[in-house]
Amino acid sequence: MGIPSFQTLTLPTFIFFFVSSYLLAYFRIFHNWDPKHRAEASSCFISLTHGTPAVFMAIHALTTHTTKSPSPPTFSSPNTFLHNTVLEFSISYFSIDLLHYLIFFPNDTLFILHHLATLYVFFTCRFIVQHGSFALLVLLILAEITSFCQNVWTLAGYRKADLPVAGKVFDLISLPFFAFYTIVRGIIGPLFVYKMGVFYINQMAGDSIPVWAWVSWMIVIVTAILISIVWVFDHWIDWFKRRKAMNKLA
Repeated sequence: MGIPSFQTLTLPTFIFFFVSSYLLAYFRIFHNWDPKHRAEASSCFISLTHGTPAVFMAIHALTTHTTKSPSPPTFSSPNTFLHNTVLEFSISYFSIDLLHYLIFFPNDTLFILHHLATLYVFFTCRFIVQHGSFALLVLLILAEITSFCQNVWTLAGYRKADLPVAGKVFDLISLPFFAFYTIVRGIIGPLFVYKMGVFYINQMAGDSIPVWAWVSWMIVIVTAILISIVWVFDHWIDWFKRRKAMNKLA
């Protein structure tokens, strides 16, 4: 553990990328949308530019073994250069999206707290603890692998009232999206987090990750998992209600 180190230009480069992507979406792609949905759609756009690329970047980082660490990584392994690059990519995205919420939706406390907590975990892992990125990148994959479906579903939901094709897309992908999200966030995610908890509680991290770090990380991660489960549960209820109403009309 040491002093935060900014030895490469990847972080400012990624920040510039997400700022540019947001401005492109806001002033060009969604310029004719109503003000509220224009900002929300721009947030979805940068989420699209982050989510799927982050999954592939994380997979590449996790499957690339360095000569310095030929043994399989553990939950307390030191961060590699590629691991840090992925963390900086996500730190940049969450920073810009947090700024979006602070400007346009300052009362959206849940999302603001979510982004702050996520930034705390990624920042401390990348710049202070400098260990433990293996577990966080696996969780990043689980969190972002549903990102494309979720953003398409969200964008379609914004326009389903005035665009019939948007309504069709929204209805078409709702069921597979909810099912996919439930499997990833409701089953695979909790199982992986349980393994993390067992590893840390049994002090298998040694001195690599301080207690304050892994305890605070686990609190953030478990809270995020629980919120995700509640979120998808609520949407399952809404989906069944809509299906019931449609069947009555049929």
